[in-house]
Amino acid sequence: MELILEELISDFHDRKLPSLTRRHTTLPWLSGKIDTVIGMRRSGKTWFLFQVISDLLVEGIAKESMLYLNLEDERLLPMTASDLHWITDVYFRRYPHFREKECYFFFDEIQNIPGWERFVRRLLDTEKAHICLTGSSAKLLSREIATSLRGRSISTEMFPFSFSEALDHLGIDVNPGERPGAKMRSILENRLRAYLQEGGFPEVQSISDEYRVRILQDYLNVVILRDLVERHQVSNIVPLRYMIRRMLNSTASLLSVNKMYNEMKSQGIRCGKNTLHEYLEYLSDAYLFFQVRMHAHSERARAVNPKKTYAIDTGLVRACSHRTSPEWGHLLENFVFLELRRKYDGIEYYRTAKGHEVDFLVTIPHGEPLLIQVAAEFNEPSTRKRELQAITEAMAELKIKKSLIITMSREEQLETNVGQIDVCPAWLWAVSEQRTC
Repeated sequence: MELILEELISDFHDRKLPSLTRRHTTLPWLSGKIDTVIGMRRSGKTWFLFQVISDLLVEGIAKESMLYLNLEDERLLPMTASDLHWITDVYFRRYPHFREKECYFFFDEIQNIPGWERFVRRLLDTEKAHICLTGSSAKLLSREIATSLRGRSISTEMFPFSFSEALDHLGIDVNPGERPGAKMRSILENRLRAYLQEGGFPEVQSISDEYRVRILQDYLNVVILRDLVERHQVSNIVPLRYMIRRMLNSTASLLSVNKMYNEMKSQGIRCGKNTLHEYLEYLSDAYLFFQVRMHAHSERARAVNPKKTYAIDTGLVRACSHRTSPEWGHLLENFVFLELRRKYDGIEYYRTAKGHEVDFLVTIPHGEPLLIQVAAEFNEPSTRKRELQAITEAMAELKIKKSLIITMSREEQLETNVGQIDVCPAWLWAVSEQRTC
């Protein structure tokens, strides 16, 4: 183990950091706090760590004061909690003078080592170190940190590229404070449709459809195997795969576990309802799906009403879809959710007293609540009437004076008897500095 760690430490300090697309995420980087970066596999956590390391180098901090280790490296396996002390032993033997100075430890996919939290706690308590961890499980990291690190950590979520980050990756420069001209508008409209189908996973940007689909399907299989089956010791894989396939093909829709249970039963797939609820929690834990509750003052009403589910990436939805043509409405709503989720935790859907649904009610810290309706096509009279009826009813009931309808291309401003409704194309909303039109 010592020789392997010597080699890995030497490799990191000798190797030039790769060029990368800057993420729009930043770490809190608070003194005395451990930074944890969590998200689905392949969403860019490792490269984000390289971005942080690059920024430290720009500040003039010596690379030798930093250490990056990927705990999934096969050369370190099988590593146990009792082996982790070798990391610091070997590092400080190589650089003993850094025991008296601040150093920086970056541990990638640390959840693979059972008992890692005790090592991190000891490292934080005994050395002048800033520690940054990544993991592919929200609950695993948060549960162990809560019990063992006692509030001494702060988490940052990492998603696949946002629309703006995907534009940056392609070298398309958009000033978020300026309104795009006609040429840029055409480019952004084109890129939005491409993004909805290709998604934001960094590795699959600008590659052919055939290889992108295969890579994204491989991502899903790895999540199923490593983050679900192995981690949670799932033995009955058939209903798990059925649930994932069903949810990917009905994203941005209400999910009823009872209905799914009956569907499986009719097809001869055996699985208890409680097990399906557990699977759903595992899928959220792995950042594969997100659930959105209905807004209600009663906790019972929130609990009994079905949740809406959204996938981590629209490209993953398309790669696993049995449909030949895109369902733009569902893809656009999933896109809007992800753009919101990167900024806000307080996202719900709203159902009016007359039973009409508004896609999102967003609680904005220190700001007014925001109602958002998503309508891919807003020109058709019946669609327009339906969407306006739902959002104006919600505005009246919630006493909200301004709301937003996000479309594929339509843009206008509507004055109603309950307040102002901005109709905004998704590409403009996604690149705007204030997320308004």
